[in-house]
Amino acid sequence: MSTIALDLNELKAKTGSHLGYSNWHTVTQEEVNLFADATNDHQWIHVDPERAKAGPFGTTIAHGYFTLSLGPSLVGEIVSFEGARMGVNYGLNRVRFPSPVPVGSKLRCGAGLESVEEFEGGCQVTLKLTFEVEGSAKPSCVADVLFRYYF
Repeated sequence: MSTIALDLNELKAKTGSHLGYSNWHTVTQEEVNLFADATNDHQWIHVDPERAKAGPFGTTIAHGYFTLSLGPSLVGEIVSFEGARMGVNYGLNRVRFPSPVPVGSKLRCGAGLESVEEFEGGCQVTLKLTFEVEGSAKPSCVADVLFRYYF
């Protein structure tokens, strides 16, 4: 996928539109294990492939928050903001995890531009991120994510 670069005026003009999709990312057991170590969440459904075979999904699955944490890097594959000297995660308005992300599956992110609000020295952008597992009928994560960009 190609990244589109937008300045503040172009960004405002795109409010309400879908900006595109990231590349597909294969979720590995190593990534899931590292996330488990970083968050101290070692539930067997994430880190024990043998036990997970007999579990509800037949394999290990990624943590929901791992999926969400891929947002900033995957959004960077979709859009960049020209003139911004810095961007920060500002918060979340709504997050849901409708379906699992099996380890070994391919995941991508779609981004819709919900709003752009200017403040002195920058703007706050709300994106609706939809994470999809290749071949799955339901998204794995849907989140309204707020980023602040400083110019």
